[in-house]
Amino acid sequence: MAGKLLQPGSNVSMQQLIKSDRSTFMASDDNVMLKQIQATHNPDGRNINVKPILNLVEDILSRATLTVDSIIPGIVHGQTQSVEDKAQQASAITLLDALSFIIDRISCEIAYKCLGGEDGHQTTISLLNMLSNYSWDAKLVLTLAAFALHYGEFWLLAQISSSNQLAKAMANLKQLPFIMEHSGPLKPKFDALNNLIRAMLDLTSCIVAFKELPSAYVAHDVPALVAAANTIPTAVYWTMRGVVACAAQISSLTSMGHEYGTSTMEAWELSTLAHKINNIDEHLMKQLNICNQLIEEKRNKESYEALLHIFEMIHIDNMKILKALINPRDDQLPLFDGSSKRRVNLDILRRKNVLLLISSLNISPDELSILEQIYNESRQHATRLDNLYEVVWIPIVDRSVQQRIDPIVDRSVQQQTDPIVDRSVQQRTYPIVDRSVQQWTDPMQKQFESLQSTMPWYTVHHPSQIDRAVIRFVKERWHFRNKPILVVLDPQGRVVSPNAIHMMWIWGSNAFPFTSLREEILWKEETWKLELLVNEVHALLDVLLGKGDLIDVSNITWNFSFYQIRDEKYIFVYGGDDIDWIRRFTATARSVAQSAQIPLEMVYVGKSSKKEQVRKIITTITNEKLSHTWQDPMIWFFWTRLESMLFSKIQLGRIDDQDPTMQEIKKLLSYDKSGGWAVLSRGSAVVVNGHGTKVTPTLLEYDLWKEYIATKGFDRSFKDHYDMLRGTEHPCCRFEFLSMAGTGRIPDSMKCPECLRAMEKYITFCCCHDENPSTAAFY
Repeated sequence: MAGKLLQPGSNVSMQQLIKSDRSTFMASDDNVMLKQIQATHNPDGRNINVKPILNLVEDILSRATLTVDSIIPGIVHGQTQSVEDKAQQASAITLLDALSFIIDRISCEIAYKCLGGEDGHQTTISLLNMLSNYSWDAKLVLTLAAFALHYGEFWLLAQISSSNQLAKAMANLKQLPFIMEHSGPLKPKFDALNNLIRAMLDLTSCIVAFKELPSAYVAHDVPALVAAANTIPTAVYWTMRGVVACAAQISSLTSMGHEYGTSTMEAWELSTLAHKINNIDEHLMKQLNICNQLIEEKRNKESYEALLHIFEMIHIDNMKILKALINPRDDQLPLFDGSSKRRVNLDILRRKNVLLLISSLNISPDELSILEQIYNESRQHATRLDNLYEVVWIPIVDRSVQQRIDPIVDRSVQQQTDPIVDRSVQQRTYPIVDRSVQQWTDPMQKQFESLQSTMPWYTVHHPSQIDRAVIRFVKERWHFRNKPILVVLDPQGRVVSPNAIHMMWIWGSNAFPFTSLREEILWKEETWKLELLVNEVHALLDVLLGKGDLIDVSNITWNFSFYQIRDEKYIFVYGGDDIDWIRRFTATARSVAQSAQIPLEMVYVGKSSKKEQVRKIITTITNEKLSHTWQDPMIWFFWTRLESMLFSKIQLGRIDDQDPTMQEIKKLLSYDKSGGWAVLSRGSAVVVNGHGTKVTPTLLEYDLWKEYIATKGFDRSFKDHYDMLRGTEHPCCRFEFLSMAGTGRIPDSMKCPECLRAMEKYITFCCCHDENPSTAAFY
């Protein structure tokens, strides 16, 4: 209760009461001041684009505001870059023709009131009355322009007085040589001035950005805009109050001498103002970013809907589609030619089959190496029609870490030589302000350039050319997540395959022209045989052995060949991560082969995951001479191809449970998830595709079925005994699909390839430290 005496033992301290009373007084005082500020505001409806003048002011203050320690006689300081481009200069000059009088009046008013010792509040209210007919942003920019005239002249004389006689004489009149001689004691004051000027420029840019928000996207009743409108009058007042304080400090220095500048009270006042202005700026920035988010959402929605419409239209060529996907940005050449290492226009893709390679910056060297091999192979054997197909890399980068080509305000950047802003690095010409956005970093740029330099096909010049709407389209319509996809456009820009990467992995260049129709035709020609599993891997090995540096040839002790398959050798292709099972399996298989007197080869093809463990197993197999082995990237490619076979069928909508080839592929993919497995073939014909829990017992029970070999042969005898064990050891199959695979990528239902019953869906949480989950490959 007001006026009530505190009793002994009261829980409320005297300090808390004083603080509470002070807060109440300050809140009341602020309300009174706000009414006084608003009473000065009587705009006449004139609409002034103050941005060109603000750019000029920022440039003046960035060149004028220097640390005192850096002023060395005989050196002209400041930046050498141009102020703004010619268009902005012309716009500023045109505006200044009409506004120079009011700017001079403000400058004179500030100088007069500062020298007269008038209170800063009264001077600020006087300026607001003088500018009553202008909008809030115009009041602020015109006041800053008046200050820039005075402050810029001060530092211009300081910079050139040692090399220009006229400047030297004027500097003497303003006592600048004496001020500079005592730069040490003055440093706290000039540091405080620099901080306050930076805060005023930041807040002014923010307020101007609000004025530039498009009304078509942000209604006046948006809460963030309403909150900002209520704060802006106070923000303008305190920024103009800061201008008055800065002008007073400089005027006092030149009129009263350097002794005045050694007082710490003035530096404290400047710092207090800077702190208050920064707090207001932080609040307004939050509201501005909310508004910008609304604008971005609406613009992205419009762009996305326009993109959908473009893809629904019929076109005479592919140019409109490509320009919608790859923003050419005015006259820039949007593509980089990997073969000639120069930038080119989109027209080079006109009326061609275009394969859009869409990926993040984390595309693996294995993937690139194989794609390059397929691409070069198709070029070497190209016909006239084949030359009409081109590949274009579309890098998808998270826009939360991407620097936009559009000029954008980022005040988190601290410059070494300029305590306010480096105009050569930043341009405050874009109304969307987001200081929280991480910039496109040098490591990211180097990673992009490194990838770009290795690609023999076309790439976009920079990831920023891919708009947000395109990224959304790619993710929602083409189901891109993390793994590369290959979208195929025909010469008219129609999508003829939503993802041809599976065709690439399965059939290589034989899949040209990489359409869904071609994919179906190729599947009709396939049967379950050894060549389906190993042919393209065999071709990859030939390429890698030729390159030498991509693979350790000493570890490749055996490879499939035409002669081995033609001669109908028995071949065990096996995998898994249990070295004890591998030892038992290989020893038993070798013993059975010797007893049955059959030619047997065995090759270990690893596992789709656990790469480090697989490498250790390969070393053990090699050292103990258990069998032949493959290694990366052959192992990676083997499993990627198998997964692609499943995903290709899913994409075509042909995942038929009666398809024997797909049943066997699904078995292998399921076996890979637990334990060991083996595929036994005689030449190209697959005898058994089974899990280790049944293959090994079949071999161990050789004595039970060896008597049938004479009449039925080894392969039939082996299979018959294996089938007797079927269902007694190994549990049914399981498949894992990432939950973010996207609609249309996960089948609604699947049947177990072992028991043919409908499989149940589960949610699984997996942790993969050194690799991506293998099942992510179907994106």
